[in-house]
Amino acid sequence: MATKKKKTLVIVESPAKAKTIGKFLGSKYRVEASMGHVIDLPKSKLGVDIDNDFAPHYITIRGKGKVLKKLKKEAKKSKDVLLATDPDREGEAISWHLARALKLDDHENNRVVFNEITKNAVSNALKSPREIDDDLVDAQQARRVLDRLVGYKLSPLLWKKVRKGLSAGRVQTVAVRIICEREREIEAFEPDEYWSITANLKKDKEKFSADLYRINNKKFKIDNEDDAKAAVAEIDKEDFVVSKVKKRNRKRNPYPPFTTSTLQQRASTLLNFSAKKTMFIAQQLYEGIEVGGEGTIGLISYIRSDSTRISQEAANDAKSYILDEFDEKYYQNKKRKTKNSDSAQDAHEAIRPTGVKRTPDKIKKYLSKDQEKLYRLIWERFVASQMAPAVYEIYTVNLTAGEKYLFRASGSKVKFPGFMKVLSYNGNNREELPVLEEGEKLPVEKIIPEQHFTQPPPRYTEASLVKTLEEEGIGRPSTYAPTISTIISREYVEKEGKSLKPTKLGFIVTDLLVEYFPDVTNVEFTATIENKLDQIEEGEVEWNKLLAEFYNPFSDRLETAREEMESVNIVEETDEVCEKCGSPMVVKYGRYGKFLACSAYPECKNTKAYVEKTGVDCPSCEDGEIIKRKSRKGRTFYGCSNYPDCEYVLWNKPSEKKCPECGGIMVEKRTKKDGDHLKCVNKSCGYKESR
Repeated sequence: MATKKKKTLVIVESPAKAKTIGKFLGSKYRVEASMGHVIDLPKSKLGVDIDNDFAPHYITIRGKGKVLKKLKKEAKKSKDVLLATDPDREGEAISWHLARALKLDDHENNRVVFNEITKNAVSNALKSPREIDDDLVDAQQARRVLDRLVGYKLSPLLWKKVRKGLSAGRVQTVAVRIICEREREIEAFEPDEYWSITANLKKDKEKFSADLYRINNKKFKIDNEDDAKAAVAEIDKEDFVVSKVKKRNRKRNPYPPFTTSTLQQRASTLLNFSAKKTMFIAQQLYEGIEVGGEGTIGLISYIRSDSTRISQEAANDAKSYILDEFDEKYYQNKKRKTKNSDSAQDAHEAIRPTGVKRTPDKIKKYLSKDQEKLYRLIWERFVASQMAPAVYEIYTVNLTAGEKYLFRASGSKVKFPGFMKVLSYNGNNREELPVLEEGEKLPVEKIIPEQHFTQPPPRYTEASLVKTLEEEGIGRPSTYAPTISTIISREYVEKEGKSLKPTKLGFIVTDLLVEYFPDVTNVEFTATIENKLDQIEEGEVEWNKLLAEFYNPFSDRLETAREEMESVNIVEETDEVCEKCGSPMVVKYGRYGKFLACSAYPECKNTKAYVEKTGVDCPSCEDGEIIKRKSRKGRTFYGCSNYPDCEYVLWNKPSEKKCPECGGIMVEKRTKKDGDHLKCVNKSCGYKESR
């Protein structure tokens, strides 16, 4: 009887990844999933021996015993074991834990890495396994222990001094501080009034506008209505004459391929995806999608990257596609230099499609709507990055209104689309101007003065917060999405539309931590920690020495805070009256968020659901009122109190002021162009005014 040949066991993290790889490898291999981490620090206690060089105490994660038992069984009957977890620090640490649990040789070449889940990439990786990288493991171990020390030491302090259920973290605390500081800038901002003057002009049948640019050949500021009207009265008496026409060509280079940060930013801006949703969908595209005759295949490269670098193979793939689909002039022959951020590890390639010829239109029938949107974004960005610059003709026209007033109009037209040929979103909004000649007079249809106010800095959105965290060197690509989710779920921050607004709780916790733990909440200090983690990865710093440098002063501040930090009783008074005893109702926080409780507690224990009223009646039903609500994804909206009988909903906060034009509801809005203003929700009306 023939002896059954042993197989090689390949271990990855997820079942989806295992399924995709299993189809590539054939009968000589068996692919199993660890279901993420199988070993970690315990949840019930600190799990770090501070007095023994911060030695971590690892245990099998609850619920993962069966998974680990199965992996051990498969490993025993396998010829070899290859660990194919993700190609980053966390993936290296998972492989290290698996190697120890399965009793693999520390110096055996059993670690394989690949940047994309395609047949060629996986097959090539299996041909050149390496040892587990101890420096990568140490860097991840240092991060894990450091975050555990901060979280498990600060959180109980907040439970005692503020309220139960709160948390603090090395990255999340800095993120909340950044949002709080921006909100205080907004609150302290004092707007200045200024006026613009626009001339609506006409050349034959073509209309265009020009803005007042100079008065007496100097920069100007008109800061009140009287001066604006006086200027308009003078301009009305003058002829508009074209004094100068300037034309020039300008190149516009494409952006480099996506990193994790730029993908999250762009998906937020263009697709309205949260960072969490972007990473969830990107993970699906990376791990594998069933695509017609190809079977299950990873459609994009590894999704946690801070590098814009691409492989020569990927560049050649893009070149072949561009030359086949477009004229040769659309290909960028000259290699374009791309600069990574100073904190970039450059461990692997940018996020890109694994096969350029799998165009979004060809494979969209195999994808969900959200998968198709994100894949299209990634595909277009990558292909565009390898194409020639777009060329615009930019023209600027100066027009004089008498000797005193100079107006300027500008426009552009595309001479050569270049990389924009493949982009769904190209961002070119400049108008084209009619052909104008120097010396010609133009008829004026209207001179329009418009009042403006200087605007405070905008609130952070998920996109701008991710950008700031990356620029400041805080956290790493894998931390942005969970950080934002955590600060929203802990009610330190709430979403209003796309904006992130700190709550009262967020301000209180931030102020306490800034006072007693200035290092932990300091942007520069947190960025320095990230740099030192990189040095551990490079083998230049010992991981437990970094922890000692951090923990000793942190421990002293912790003792001071325990003794000196005053307890905070967060009580929000309301206009509600307890129907049982007549006492005022106050807002309290429980396991599931805010609720109303009688202020006469414990004599009266009456409680009820917390409802934030707007004072605006629902226009869709007789007795409903518009109240503030939260979607399942944590987004703030405003809906009728009679839901589900009435489904009237608004995404912006309604104002008690009615529209003076049609009597409809006005909502509060803030845009770059109009600043803070009220706008009628009736599209046929569209009335708006400053607030």
